[in-house]
Amino acid sequence: MAIDHHGAPTPAPPLATALAPERRIGVTGIVFFVVAASAPLTVAAGGIPQSLGVTGILGIPLLYLLIGVVLALFSAGYAAMSRRITGAGAFYAYTAQGLGRTAGVGAAFVALLAYNAMQIGIAGLFGSTTAQFIDSKTGVGIPWWALVFACTAVVGMLGYLRVDLGVKVLAVLLLLEFGTVLVFDIGQFADAPHGVSTTPLTWGAATDGSLGVALCCVFAAYMGFESAALYSEECRDPRRTVARATYIAVGLIGVFYAVTAWAMISGAGTAQATRVAGEQGPEMLFFLSDRSGGLGPVFSDFAQLFLITSLLAALLSFHNAVARYVRSLGREGVLPRALGVPHPRYGSPHRGSLLQTALTFTVIAVFALAGRDPVMDVFTWLTNLGALGVILLLLTTSAAVIAYFARRRDLAEPLWNRLIAPLLSGVALAVVFWLALTNFSVQLGVSADNPLRWILPCLILIAAAAGVAWGLWLRRARPDTYAGIGSASGR
Repeated sequence: MAIDHHGAPTPAPPLATALAPERRIGVTGIVFFVVAASAPLTVAAGGIPQSLGVTGILGIPLLYLLIGVVLALFSAGYAAMSRRITGAGAFYAYTAQGLGRTAGVGAAFVALLAYNAMQIGIAGLFGSTTAQFIDSKTGVGIPWWALVFACTAVVGMLGYLRVDLGVKVLAVLLLLEFGTVLVFDIGQFADAPHGVSTTPLTWGAATDGSLGVALCCVFAAYMGFESAALYSEECRDPRRTVARATYIAVGLIGVFYAVTAWAMISGAGTAQATRVAGEQGPEMLFFLSDRSGGLGPVFSDFAQLFLITSLLAALLSFHNAVARYVRSLGREGVLPRALGVPHPRYGSPHRGSLLQTALTFTVIAVFALAGRDPVMDVFTWLTNLGALGVILLLLTTSAAVIAYFARRRDLAEPLWNRLIAPLLSGVALAVVFWLALTNFSVQLGVSADNPLRWILPCLILIAAAAGVAWGLWLRRARPDTYAGIGSASGR
């Protein structure tokens, strides 16, 4: 029996709508999905050089650790909610339980926009990177959009099939990613031209430059960490697994990225690292590995190949997240209920997977026909849009945690988890969201008067408003459906 946000009981959904009832995924499997969404090699090749070159801040390693602390604070309340709400639509369900059903639908629409934008944006980068790699090695020119279509078909097939198949694929891809970046880090520390300095770990270095933009860049590297709760219906012992996986993922991502940023700074030379990053951009990792005595061109070739697999892993992770949101909303009648029916054989959210695949094909086709650049337009526009939406969802969820436990003082949850940690994370996330919004033109690489800096953020507001309006309509026209919003598995 579920409990709605007024404390009244609501019926649980039929068992036929449950995903993968044998619960195949453990802590390790969920960590694979979470870390894959963050794409470690993609961050090393693109995110870290961008952070250094655009902002001029040498203390990027420390900022990775500080953002990790903020997200660890967020995870305290998030994990507390996951022990009581095990629905696949995490942000949607938590917001509905804490701030009300109408707000929950608004959060769901923002989540669908944000995750789809991230997934399709990464697809653009995959197409461009893969096309360049093939051309450089074989001389064969393949259109970037054709490669995206092929990749989308593969990802869609994996999303359609059993979830543990996706876990196995991600496990292999992530081991290749981590191994590549680890070898790179060791090589840069060993061959640092001026030795290894602790300056990048100091507060002065972290605040000497465009701090607002740097925080946004660093925060984007964590995208996907919050997706652990999306798999709560498919994991063993969800009330413990989700919390453990979230904490492990945040710690692993934070430390790994901080060390890698420090290694890149050391390899480039602390005094000129920001200049090298500005000049080399996404080629910085390969530039440094080529000139490193212990690595060389062969390593760079493998790193470029594994960068492609890194993007494939991120695509699979975000695809799975979207499919589970669609399934959760379909199950509760917010979207057509047919979307909430799992596959009779695989137990997967196959209809949500098919819908996301079709959407990716459509959007990529529109960009390709318009002659837009896959990196400067598809990747930059859509991933920044998605990141902004996720930051807003994290902020909303922090407020929802506080409201949820404020009405349930009888629940045995420490004050730290129910109030202090979500309050601290909420304040920090509000600051990051404001900085992201006011520096959005820098993130997009456009002038301050370019209308894109407002058009894209307005899409988030439109999605939220549409969700709220739809929730209000459901309350009036379909009260039975409205009564079950976000409370299918609340405890």
